[in-house]
Amino acid sequence: MLHDFDYEMHPRAPHHPLKGGEILLARGIPERVVYAILAHADYSGLPRVSRLDRALYACDELSGFVHAVALVRPGRVITGLEPSSVKKKLKDKAFARTVNRDDVYRGAAELEVELDEHIAFVVAALTGVAPELGLSVG
Repeated sequence: MLHDFDYEMHPRAPHHPLKGGEILLARGIPERVVYAILAHADYSGLPRVSRLDRALYACDELSGFVHAVALVRPGRVITGLEPSSVKKKLKDKAFARTVNRDDVYRGAAELEVELDEHIAFVVAALTGVAPELGLSVG
C-alpha cells in the first residue's frame, strides 16, 4: 500500500510515483524502499535490480487483477481461486481492461517464477486480508 499512497494526489504519470518518492524520502523511508517504489513505474527509467524492486513490480498489477477476479465470483469469495481461472480472465481483454497484461507477465518473468506459482502466491496473500478488501473467505 505504501507504494501507491500518493495515487489519489497524483494519479497521472510521471507525478505518480515521483512526487510520492520525494515525500517518502523526506519522511525518512529507507532509500531502498523508495527506489523500489520508483522502479515499479517503467516510465521512471530506473531498472529493477533488487528482489524488492522486482517483487513490487510483479505484485502491483496482478494483485489488483486478482482482486477484480474475486469480486465477480459468486459470494465475492477469494478462497479456492485457481491460477487457471485468473489466467482465463487475463485472456479476456474486456475484463479489467485497465490492467496491463504485459506487466503481469513481465513481472512474473522478472521475479523468475512461473505465472501459476505467482498467481497462487498473490491469491494466498490477498486471502489473508480478504475482509479488508471486501472479499469473503468462504
